[in-house]
Amino acid sequence: MSEQPVIVVKNLVKRYIVGEVEVRALRGLSLEVQRGEFLAVTGPSGSGKSTLMHILGCLDKPTSGSYVLDGQDVSKMSKDQLAEVRNRKIGFVFQGFNLLSRTTALDNVELPLLYGGTKLKTSERHKRAVSMLTTVGLAERSDHHPNQLSGGQQQRVAIARALVTNPSILLADEPTGNLDTRTSVEVMGIFQKLNRDRGITVLLITHEHDIAEYGTRIITCRDGHIVTDLPVVKRRDADEEMAALPKEEDEPAAAPAVAPAAAAAS
Repeated sequence: MSEQPVIVVKNLVKRYIVGEVEVRALRGLSLEVQRGEFLAVTGPSGSGKSTLMHILGCLDKPTSGSYVLDGQDVSKMSKDQLAEVRNRKIGFVFQGFNLLSRTTALDNVELPLLYGGTKLKTSERHKRAVSMLTTVGLAERSDHHPNQLSGGQQQRVAIARALVTNPSILLADEPTGNLDTRTSVEVMGIFQKLNRDRGITVLLITHEHDIAEYGTRIITCRDGHIVTDLPVVKRRDADEEMAALPKEEDEPAAAPAVAPAAAAAS
């Protein structure tokens, strides 16, 4: 018997009232996501992909339709109940990093443990935050503030923060939107590793089709519907791509104290 999908949505409808105009963002959308999938959601602006991800992330509720998350119907839950589900099951990574500027990387990563209702001791929060920074390769930068980190390093801190509550689902909203090509590959490599090694279900929203190809499956939204739903035939491998890229130039080595010619002349 196959395992139950981690996400099942049926006939999702979401309407907004903007002034005197009704906007129908989702129009009867249905979707299943298997545990351990790496699903990329694409589509143009206004297609409904952001609204879908807000609902899947328990940040919003549908106007009608059902959403079953991990066997639990969350579509009719109150805001407080949705917040509890978010804290237990879902980690978020956004395009803008959303780090506190006057707070160290370590303290930024610890924040969900402070506000998520957990009763961990300070030492345990610290230990878990250090572990997550190690996972994303930034343990040595734990005492740095965001303005002392590159864009890619800030996004890795944001990923560590998303992981610190041990979520089973990672929701990434345009996570490479502010990053250059090389750094984008590095970040997608982290997502692929988390998906492969930890079995975390990854939901990626992106308007870049080449970024979507790091996933295992791509759905395309348009006008509140899913218009294509296809497995990735030739999946991009971030580790292979990083290995093929030329190494970044290191800082120039310090000049020798005495140049050979000068030494010979002295």
